[in-house]
Amino acid sequence: MGLTMRAGHQGTGPGAITPDGCAVELYSRLPVGNEPDIIAGAVPAGAHLLELGSGVGRMTHPLLERGYRVTAVDESPDMLERVRGARTICSPIEKLDLAERFDAVLLASFLVHTGDEEVRRGLLRTCVRHLAEGGSVLIQREGEDYHTSVPRERVDPGGFTVRIVSSEPVGDGTNSVHAEYEFPDATWTQTFRARPLTSEEFEAALAEAGLRVDEYLTEDRIWVRAVPVAAA
Repeated sequence: MGLTMRAGHQGTGPGAITPDGCAVELYSRLPVGNEPDIIAGAVPAGAHLLELGSGVGRMTHPLLERGYRVTAVDESPDMLERVRGARTICSPIEKLDLAERFDAVLLASFLVHTGDEEVRRGLLRTCVRHLAEGGSVLIQREGEDYHTSVPRERVDPGGFTVRIVSSEPVGDGTNSVHAEYEFPDATWTQTFRARPLTSEEFEAALAEAGLRVDEYLTEDRIWVRAVPVAAA
């Protein structure tokens, strides 16, 4: 509430809209995918996780159910109001400094692809700053065809349709992406800036922050476990 929209981001539809164009009510409706299983396969049981960009707790709640301790961070108080059972912290991720360290840090939702390179550097610095010795950062990347296979749509078994309508270059290697989410009783849209990153560009961004790829966790290379370079 009262937060300024990030440049190039906007959203429409019922309810509160966050600075990056996400609709709180929409995200409270989206189902949980296989992300908690991927995370559980990569992080020791009972670990303390720092979830950056938790939103309404779509992944937070299943991780809590699996026995993880979660500190959930989001810049939207409207999102965090929906989180139950976790410690919550309202802050822009790139400015977060808790003076604490965690067994694993989660940077999901393609946040590493932010159109603002300085923000991306800040996100990765936040990950490193909060990582305990022996810990890892789990990052969700875009799929290889995220910006090229458009327009596309997917009908979810839950009865709603997700469309990536367009992805258009707006300069400086950044695209403006327009997405639509159509439910029987409501429609939401989101427009946001995203920077496509090849594997080489992604790994270079990690290296700049002092991280390296430990393992690509999924065959499509969307989920990655990174560790500090010093942990080689």
